[in-house]
Amino acid sequence: KKELAAFNESIARGKLIYGDMCINCHMANGEGVEIVFPPLAKSDFLMSKRTASIRAIKFGLLGEIVVNKIKYNSSMSSLGLQNREVSDVMNYITTSWGNENKKPILVSEVAKIQK
Repeated sequence: KKELAAFNESIARGKLIYGDMCINCHMANGEGVEIVFPPLAKSDFLMSKRTASIRAIKFGLLGEIVVNKIKYNSSMSSLGLQNREVSDVMNYITTSWGNENKKPILVSEVAKIQK
């Protein structure tokens, strides 16, 4: 129960961070902008490339990625988020818009990921 409460609190914090930092590109519904900013909603990349997704949020992303069979090649700046904020926003986006994540992204997991 304690772990579930902590997960839910992380998701709630992540929703606020998403609203501040991510919503302009990835939109309120997580669907992104076609060909420019990839969707987070029902995203195969987000859900199957956990480490790469964390790294993108933590350090930014440059170069081509394929999301739901569509190529994206724009850049995402580093947002300057702390490990806990990265953990929180990952927990929010991996449990929203049709994504299902039963394994919380912990701060310790984020902290281990290097550029």
